[in-house]
Amino acid sequence: MRLAISQPTYLPWLGYFDLIDQTDCFVVLDNVQFSRQSWQQRNRIKSAAGLQWLTVPVAFRGKLGQPICEVQIREEKFSKDHLRAIELAYRRAPYFSQYFAELTDHLLSVREGSLLADLNVRLLRWLVSTLDIRTPMILASSLPVEGKRTDLLASVCRNQSADSYISPLGASVYLLNELEVMARAGVDVAFQNYQHPEYEQLFPPFVPYASVLDLLFNEGPRSLEIIRSGRREPLSPEQVAEKSAESQVPS
Repeated sequence: MRLAISQPTYLPWLGYFDLIDQTDCFVVLDNVQFSRQSWQQRNRIKSAAGLQWLTVPVAFRGKLGQPICEVQIREEKFSKDHLRAIELAYRRAPYFSQYFAELTDHLLSVREGSLLADLNVRLLRWLVSTLDIRTPMILASSLPVEGKRTDLLASVCRNQSADSYISPLGASVYLLNELEVMARAGVDVAFQNYQHPEYEQLFPPFVPYASVLDLLFNEGPRSLEIIRSGRREPLSPEQVAEKSAESQVPS
């Protein structure tokens, strides 16, 4: 079984859903330390002025080192601000009216003190369903797993009887040095290889790496097909290590 694991992101980019779509099970890593000003609490939409940040305010004073699953939203008014920004950016998009009402329901359900992870997971489940991705999603916090970094990943793989793990490319920074941990768990590791596709987008020229909302509002039912068009054969650890070494060679 092929497994992927990633932290719960706020309204993620296309590659996040490609990772979910190409696996048999996706585990939301909500039991690791929260990182402020990370993708866990913010993302970008495409406006007439370019990419625009949407950030969920969270309570952080006196909470250093808390796990993602315990992070609380500091105030609820952000949801109306985000919805207004999204409406201004996409109200002329072909499929805006098809999806905006459901997005509104999810965001307006947030209250001060609500958990950020609950919001992110609720939005993820809605987006996965809307895109017609069938991969089951599990919360790491619901599993009897332990450890840090690669030890935690291996523990999750063992718990789910996974023999194949596909990792986001960004995790290669530490995972390449700890592959023996996964090997001892009987898990083969590969890295996601995703080339961002272009699609019809408001306010040309095309700008990549916006939230998947940008794709959904502009392309509607074709969104999953477009996401899949960016998928390439996963990279082996050796290929990733070689590319990393090449990037460090002085020109």
